[in-house]
Amino acid sequence: MRSTIRIGWLLVFLTTARFCFAQKGRDRVLADYLRPAVFSLSMVMVHDVVDPPAASRYYAYVMLGAYAIVSRHDKALVAPDAFIRNYPVSGADVADTGYDYRIAAAFSILETGRVMLPSGYLLEAEEQKFLQLLKKEKWPQRLIDRSIAAGRKATEKVVAWSKGDGYSRLSAKLRYSPLKADSSWFPTPPAYIEAVEPHWRTIRPMLIDSASQFVPPALVGFSRDTTSTFYHLVQEVYRIGKDTGAKATAEQTVAWFWDDNPFAITTSGHMNIGLKKISPGGHWMDIAGNAAGVAGLDFDQTVEVQTLVAVTMMDAFISCWDEKYRSNRLRPETYINRYIDPRWHPFLQTPPFPEYTSGHSVVSTAAAEVLTYLFGPRLDYTDDAEQLFDVKPRSFHSFRDAAEEATISRMYGGIHYHDAVINGQVEGKAIGEYIVDRIKHAGIRPLSLY
Repeated sequence: MRSTIRIGWLLVFLTTARFCFAQKGRDRVLADYLRPAVFSLSMVMVHDVVDPPAASRYYAYVMLGAYAIVSRHDKALVAPDAFIRNYPVSGADVADTGYDYRIAAAFSILETGRVMLPSGYLLEAEEQKFLQLLKKEKWPQRLIDRSIAAGRKATEKVVAWSKGDGYSRLSAKLRYSPLKADSSWFPTPPAYIEAVEPHWRTIRPMLIDSASQFVPPALVGFSRDTTSTFYHLVQEVYRIGKDTGAKATAEQTVAWFWDDNPFAITTSGHMNIGLKKISPGGHWMDIAGNAAGVAGLDFDQTVEVQTLVAVTMMDAFISCWDEKYRSNRLRPETYINRYIDPRWHPFLQTPPFPEYTSGHSVVSTAAAEVLTYLFGPRLDYTDDAEQLFDVKPRSFHSFRDAAEEATISRMYGGIHYHDAVINGQVEGKAIGEYIVDRIKHAGIRPLSLY
């Protein structure tokens, strides 16, 4: 009799252990899926040639839909309305039982992208792959169905909220006409593309008070005087572009790694060839997902990290674009071609918007500050975000190291003056510190304290 009881308890133990092991495996599968899920959105944005500010907006809403679900089920996470301005208080419709919130959140990432992106229909194939993954992991079909329904509800809610941020009104605004002043931005070769998102400052921010809250230090004034400070800044960019040898190769490697130009045009004879890559926002979203994997974060923590990075970058772009179209400074390529060397061209293709401040400097520095708060001052990782575009990976010891390199890369590439990258860091750090203070006040803690 006793042996029978022992065998019975052993079978219960083995069954329970097998279930727990399978569940733990499923948890890891879902956590690991988040990075490729976000990258699948990045690839649709590459297809659509989504500009950097708009890309940051898509990432923010996509992640907020997922975060809203997770935060209602994981009480260690702070509700989004505690730190996102004007965010609607989460309703009970996302808190129904009978589904797996992680499946719902992961699916909502894809579904929100499908609904919001111009070519979102391309994500339907990724949604089917996700469903096949769930079946392979032997999730019950009824649970899958209920979870997908919950994910769709979260998408409906965040998409409805997104419609109040002013994005739909941008197309009705007057087209931007370049100013005639010598100091003002003017379209650059080879395609002379018109100004990107000149009214982006009107978009509703996520965490900061307004587009003009973080005004950077004053830029160096335009001058053609060869003894002026501005002319010195121009000459610095010009000399870097003319350098040859090992130093130039190293600088160009850094510049190319952080190029993140959604659409560059190269010429071959009479042909123009378009080259597409992910945006700065897409690059830092992948860094966030990469870091979560390196640190072994669970599903909920990974969603939290990627959401905070996404909303930070959206606000950083709003702030930066406010300054760009206020100062409206011409690019180095324009100045050098007009007044120094008509045959000179930068290593990277000049982006189609005003120069000051550097967008990558602002956004990278802000994102790095938030990631440093979450992960700590040191995390060794290898950034392979652009391997798909034949860009070799680079290793970093911290997010601030990466942001520092992203900042200087814009001068190495010949598309920014020195004060634009340095003061862009100042602007980005102020934004990042403000957001860290805001999320800290809301109760979001460093990951080491969980």
